[in-house]
Amino acid sequence: MNTRTESDSIGTLQVPADAYYGVQSLRARQNFPITGQRMHTRFIHSLAQIKKAAALTNCAAGKLDQRRCDAICSACDDVLADRLMDSFIVDPIQGGAGTSANMNANEVIANRAIELLGGTKGDYSVVHPNDHVNMAQSTNDVYPTAGKMTALALLPEVLAELDRLAATLRGKAREYDDVVKMGRTQLQDAVPIRLGQSFGAYASAVERAAARLRRAESELETINMAATAIGTAVNTTRYYREHIVPTLAEVSGLRLTQAEDLIDGTQNIDCFVAVSGALKACAVTLSKMANDLRLLSSGPCTGLGEISLPAKQNGSSIMPGKVNPVIPEVVTQVAFLIAGGDGTITMAAEAGQLELNAFEPVVFFTLFLELDSLREAVRTFTDNCVSGITANRERCRQLVEESVGIVTALCPAIGYQRAASLAKEALKVHQPVRKLAEEEHLLDEKSLEELLDPLSMTTPGD
Repeated sequence: MNTRTESDSIGTLQVPADAYYGVQSLRARQNFPITGQRMHTRFIHSLAQIKKAAALTNCAAGKLDQRRCDAICSACDDVLADRLMDSFIVDPIQGGAGTSANMNANEVIANRAIELLGGTKGDYSVVHPNDHVNMAQSTNDVYPTAGKMTALALLPEVLAELDRLAATLRGKAREYDDVVKMGRTQLQDAVPIRLGQSFGAYASAVERAAARLRRAESELETINMAATAIGTAVNTTRYYREHIVPTLAEVSGLRLTQAEDLIDGTQNIDCFVAVSGALKACAVTLSKMANDLRLLSSGPCTGLGEISLPAKQNGSSIMPGKVNPVIPEVVTQVAFLIAGGDGTITMAAEAGQLELNAFEPVVFFTLFLELDSLREAVRTFTDNCVSGITANRERCRQLVEESVGIVTALCPAIGYQRAASLAKEALKVHQPVRKLAEEEHLLDEKSLEELLDPLSMTTPGD
């Protein structure tokens, strides 16, 4: 293999001659073989957008010549078109607060720009990774900005899936609004509820989770570009400071604003804690719903069996005909993943020291995993489970009639103590509450009919 010699402050390395990456990227790959994964594609796109916006701004400020600017912008466009993805070789979890990721982008873009200008890869006199591609920037403003931009790009996809799930649940609420079933508290019979009301409550919870995510999303729109190393904007021009964020907003199509306090914007990453916390709350809500659906569909012969979930795959390698609730199960597992990830992000945000948080790489790796996993979990939940749920109407009616929970409706007429005795007697002799109440002549037939109508118990009285 043909190689070229490149050097950094540590020493020299032999880099493949045709590689777009350089010595710092190669050294990082050797130092950080952590996950065996590549950086998220959307994150790489965000880095390219930042480099393009910086080149345009520096050129307009008179600090970068037009020829180099054009070459850098074209190289960034190649990255955005996914033509150079194999050259991003740095593991997403890395030491150095993201410097390796930033330099991987700088080197790839510089070498592609050199190539576009007719030079030889590694001849950084043509376009330099630091002096030209990284001009007026630091890892400490580029990296967190790229993290925010990536989350902003991924969140709408999650929200779209949540909105679709909520709409599907609302549809089920309308479809089964006439189905009365037993409500349960602490897994014990409570009072009747309509199946449609249960699905409506699920929809409300999902809508609330989405609204919470949208509020957290707005925190990501404030970025610290022009902060450079620690927020003091060293090595920047006034023009750059005033124009880099609007230019980046234009390049990326995102709503971005510059932090009022660039030092705070560089030191603190609590916005990622807020977003992860909202994702965790959403995941917990979805998992609770998934657990409910597993219980309500349990059986098919010996469980609650009030609803049926779509059969999606064989449930056992030994028990013929067994079908498991695999989609709700995977949703709950994603909730576990996100809850653990939220702990990681919380610890990493807390561990920042003085003017910088060095642990953003694990924050971004985890946050992007949370966003991607939640999006796909919600998608399969909607398409492969919720949309195909059917109500077992006769089973719901049977359980309501057999339950003593309806005795609650008699409390205003006969008192709590008498109603409790009636419930105990019904359980003891295995007779419906209505039949015992009729035999004991507790109320006239018309009053019993009105009070013990399950449907009327599901709506507020006068």
